[in-house]
This record gives sequence, C-alpha cells and structure tokens, in this order.
Amino acid sequence: MSLQQDIIAKLGVKPVINVDEEIRKRVNFLKEYVLKAGVNGLLIAISGGIDSAVAAGLCKKATDELTEEKGREYKTVGVFQPYGEQVDISDSYAVADAFNLKYRIETNIEEAVNEIVLEAEYGLKSIGVHQHLSRGGKGNVKARTRMVLQYALAFELNLLVVGTDHASEAITGFFTKYGDGAVDITPLSTLNKRQVRMLAKRLGVPQSVLDKAPTAGLWEGQTDESELGITYEDNSDYLEGKEIDPAVREKLEKQYIKTEHKRAPIPGI
Repeated sequence: MSLQQDIIAKLGVKPVINVDEEIRKRVNFLKEYVLKAGVNGLLIAISGGIDSAVAAGLCKKATDELTEEKGREYKTVGVFQPYGEQVDISDSYAVADAFNLKYRIETNIEEAVNEIVLEAEYGLKSIGVHQHLSRGGKGNVKARTRMVLQYALAFELNLLVVGTDHASEAITGFFTKYGDGAVDITPLSTLNKRQVRMLAKRLGVPQSVLDKAPTAGLWEGQTDESELGITYEDNSDYLEGKEIDPAVREKLEKQYIKTEHKRAPIPGI
C-alpha cells in the first residue's frame, strides 16, 4: 500500500460521494450523538467560511428534526467571534439567516486576546526574553480564546461544541485538536474540501461564502493555501486517489508526516 492509499484509508475519504446520502448520514450522526450525550443541542462557531457554514446547516437540520421527533426543543446556537472589527462578519450572519438560526451569540475576543498576549510577554520577560508574541503565536491565542468562549457558552446551555475539521485539513494538520482547545464532534471529518463545497451548494450556503478563499482568520490576509503552498484542488485530488504533480505530492506527504502528532491520541507511558 502506498502512503497515499494509507492516508486515504486512515482519513476515510471516498473518491466519489452522493451528496444527499452524505448529508443524511451526517445529520443522523449528529442526532444520535445529541441523544446519547443527553444534551440540549449543538453550538457552532460561524466564521463566515464554507466549512462552518456547512456544519451550521447540518446542525440546524439535526436539531430541527429532533425537536419535531421528540416534542421538545433542541437548539443550534450560532456563535460569531470577531477580533475587534471583522470586515466579513456579514457573511457569518448571512449563513445564520440562510439556515434560520434563532439563537445567535456574538463574543468579541479582542480584549481577552490582548490581555493574554500581554501576560505571555510579561512571562517571557521574566526569563530574559524581551519580545512581543510572534504573529503566529498571537494567531494561536485567538484560536484558543475562541474555543474557551465556545465551551463557556456550551457548558451553561448544555450543548455540544461542533468542529468544522475535515480530511483536507487533517492531512495538513490544519484542524482543531487538544492543544487548540478541541471540540466534541466533527461531522465533516471524512470529507475533502471539494466534497464540503458540494454539500454547501446543496444545503444552500450563500454565494458570498462559497466565493471566499479558505482562511483560519489567524491574522489579516492569512489564507490556508498561501500559508501551505498547496491548493485545495490538489489536496482534494490527492485524497480522491488521483495523480498530482510529484512536487506537490511530496510537499503534502511531508506535511502529513510532520503533523502526525495532531491526529494521534495524547501520548502516555
């Protein structure tokens, strides 16, 4: 078995999908997990990107069906988490509108992030390291602060925190894992980016979201593809078992090997 075949098998990606079957399977997965966990519903942070939009659409279908089937309300709560002013936050709200989300919470993380950054810089200074947190370091603080807030809200409302991680992120290590704050459930995990986009179109994700470049929003102008130097087209082709440019293949496989720790359970002895 080649490394490519091994990666595809481990991440569970299909070369071809039936969109309606995938939507139904993932909605059922969410419903079953909500009932098993005994919670009141699902919490999804809506960034304005395609992944969180698809996850929000699946969550809303799941909780709507549970509400009808069980005769009590199950909630999908959409959370918006700008750092200061988010220029594209209208896309986040457009997603909420598209799926008729009743419950919406906006938590601005700017002050909390800046305080954490200052405290970290004081800590560095105490051991003789006089520097500001790096751009990447501050970006990670933003990501983790968002998760802290999601879990604070989810705890009070008895909800599960839904992650937007999928196979095209898993192969490069660009997903939320233990040190990043983690999540409770990941309904997109066996899809590649192209397949997520296919579900987005069927679910009715707004066109403004479909047209955006994928980004984790770690800093101004950051995009996944520019940071990694690998397009999601090549990434998706690889995960569907297709041949891609050997140089891109090598870069993608090196990234996979480098980030193995993110896909593995926390090691112990």
